[in-house]
Amino acid sequence: MIKSLYIKDFALIDELETTFGEGLNIITGETGAGKSIIIGAFNLLLGERAQLESVREGSRKAIAEAIMDFGDDPELRQLLEDSEVEIRQELILRREIRESGSRAFVNDTPVTLSVLKEIGNHLVDLHGQHDHQLLLNEEHHQKVIDDRASVKPVTKAWREKWQKVSDLRKEKQALLKKERELRDKQELYRFQLKELERLNLEDYDEDAIESEMKLLDGAELLSQNASMILDIGREADANVMDLLNTLQRALQDISRIEPEFELYAQELKTAGISIEEALRFTEQYQTQIKFNPERLESLRQRQAEINRAVKKYTRTLPELISYRDELSQNLNLVDNVEIELEKLDKKLASAEDELRQSAEKLYEVRNREGKELSRQIEQELGRLGFNYAAFEVRVEWSEKPDGWITLNHNGNETAVECRPDGCHDIAFYISTNKGESVKPLAKTASGGEISRIMLALKSILAREQKLPVMIFDEIDTGISGPVALQVGKIMRNLAGHCQILAITHLPQIASMGHSHHVVRKKELEGRTVTRIQTLTQEEHIREVAELMSGSEITEATLSSARELINNSDQN
Repeated sequence: MIKSLYIKDFALIDELETTFGEGLNIITGETGAGKSIIIGAFNLLLGERAQLESVREGSRKAIAEAIMDFGDDPELRQLLEDSEVEIRQELILRREIRESGSRAFVNDTPVTLSVLKEIGNHLVDLHGQHDHQLLLNEEHHQKVIDDRASVKPVTKAWREKWQKVSDLRKEKQALLKKERELRDKQELYRFQLKELERLNLEDYDEDAIESEMKLLDGAELLSQNASMILDIGREADANVMDLLNTLQRALQDISRIEPEFELYAQELKTAGISIEEALRFTEQYQTQIKFNPERLESLRQRQAEINRAVKKYTRTLPELISYRDELSQNLNLVDNVEIELEKLDKKLASAEDELRQSAEKLYEVRNREGKELSRQIEQELGRLGFNYAAFEVRVEWSEKPDGWITLNHNGNETAVECRPDGCHDIAFYISTNKGESVKPLAKTASGGEISRIMLALKSILAREQKLPVMIFDEIDTGISGPVALQVGKIMRNLAGHCQILAITHLPQIASMGHSHHVVRKKELEGRTVTRIQTLTQEEHIREVAELMSGSEITEATLSSARELINNSDQN
């Protein structure tokens, strides 16, 4: 239930706050007073797109805020938890519109417009001035049927089966397309695969080859230098080791006389040990030096082959390995495509069979619910003045030569179009006159009839879907007199199931209200502003009287208004 509405700097409204009660809340006012602005504010709170032009001239931002009872809706609770919105006894929906854009909040938590709209779908059904035109669109007829509780799980199952078939069909088309492309290029691919396989790419270690080539390439220089080191160190007539030994003995002799030389004698001895170790390592290393020009040339050729392949295919070595594997897989696919297609066709046939069964089930449920809805609408239309109304929901298969599935009806194979929303065409048919056959609603109903049919639908949906709030913006278009009185009674009875806010210009409907609010336009400080007033019982009577007779109110019209209101309490 909507407890209160607050609007600031929105269109003609500088600041407005009002409360609503249980039951039927009537909203009246002269044309242009601002009733549509209030509906516009509700639309914002239910997730509709905001227009910057709706910000009142001279203001930085517009605000719309509604406080609502939370109620007991498990799906709504889960939605709030998923959106990280704090759950309280009340829900505060808020929209702010600025030059930079709009923002939405639920219980002071920022939310996206899609989340706000989803939350709003659990709370309010808003019927705008032109929404009854939806009944003229046969696409909406299917939505009416599919929104019924017993149909929803079946349509969900259908969508899952449809998606599975759709994915498999796409997979098959992609496989066939790829197979055609591969067949055109298979000779090239086979050549490339053979070339890359010959290179043994996994065995190529660039760092190891570079290191080995460096050693092989420098073998002669290494050997020459090793020989020179050993010659100078040990083998020459005046080699380093002999000279060091001579120097060491001389320093030792001196140190016996001058102890300060002892340190240098020891350092020279250490140097000799280090040089001897270097000579031994060089001698050992010299035996391991390999002279292998053939190996060096082989390594150079392998390196050149790899570099040419990298340049030719414009890929790094790891990418070349991946490309080789991809070529192998693609060519394997070409060789085995018939097997893959056979596997895929089996999966597709199984999925299509499941889809066919789902289609039959969906037809059965839609047909059954269509008949039940027809019965309910005829009953409601009888209350709305259609004494001889006949209403029919027709559910027919959508035949199409290239449909995904075929059905056997009376021995005839019929291909059926499959869409995400089903494989049936649903349309409403009506007759409002005795003895006339039903005809398409979209082509035969008048404006007043459409309004009453929509009200009949809303009445049924309100009881079945248990929406907390319904808002009607002039659903009484095109009716008057006794029919208007019946519409008012229906709305009053409907208000026993949910809270209703109804904008109307008819006294017969206004008289049925449990509370009455009047929207007026006035001038304040040189600017036009909109105000809303909740009426007392006596003010309610005068407003109904004014709707009956215009601005001139007489005792007779007051008496008639009072009688009309008193009668509403007896309905």
